[in-house]
Amino acid sequence: MRWDRAVQTLRDRREPGVLVTVATVRGHSPREAGAKMVVTADAQHGTVGGGNLEAVAVERARELLLAGGGTRVVDVALSDKAPYQHGVQCCGGEVGLLLEPLPVVPAVAVFGVGHVGLELARILARHDLDLHLVDSRPAQLTPERLAVLDDAIAAVHVHQVPVLPELVLAELPAGSHVLVMTHDHAEDAALCDAALRTPGLASIGLIGSAGKWARFRRTLVADGAPDPDRITCPIGLPELTGKEPAVIAVGVAAALLGAVARVPS
Repeated sequence: MRWDRAVQTLRDRREPGVLVTVATVRGHSPREAGAKMVVTADAQHGTVGGGNLEAVAVERARELLLAGGGTRVVDVALSDKAPYQHGVQCCGGEVGLLLEPLPVVPAVAVFGVGHVGLELARILARHDLDLHLVDSRPAQLTPERLAVLDDAIAAVHVHQVPVLPELVLAELPAGSHVLVMTHDHAEDAALCDAALRTPGLASIGLIGSAGKWARFRRTLVADGAPDPDRITCPIGLPELTGKEPAVIAVGVAAALLGAVARVPS
């Protein structure tokens, strides 16, 4: 598989990897600057030149996968006088390898794309994540209304579900963050109950007041929903007190992105 296709495949599979690039070349080397390959825990795609050079690249990339951390540079000498771990490779040059982690991007699902939901989607769409937008009302998810997301950095997935939007929960990637903010309190309640019963979600947030949450919590407890206190309500930043949709969305996005940043990939 070509390295660029491998990058997209890993993203789709939600699998981490490392992109290895020949960043610098001094003297002779088996590949030119700019050659790339992708390394995962058990595979590699593309080539940076084979032999000791590539074996070292794969070894260092897998160390990075295990240890975590940011971008690294590895220098490899291609001389018969250099120490070799994986056989002699005496092209006579020196290669600088750039190792860039390809982490699993966060996934966020917004249930309810009303005034606040659309403003929130506009903010989240500027970040590298998988953004799922779910609404039971067809008018909220028209191409014209969502045109503000056409230049999104995020991968945007639209789910129009006229009946039982909670069924989308089972389709979400493991580790998804869920925000419940529909137009209908009955729909909110059904989503909260279903989210608590869906394994693998990272967090669950519910828009609304403390009073709304007190009523919801009593119902969830009475219905036997597991661990209702996993739900955060109200959501957002309490110091942002404005009620305009854009202000609410900024607070919700800030709190969510802070939580996402604290969760390792």
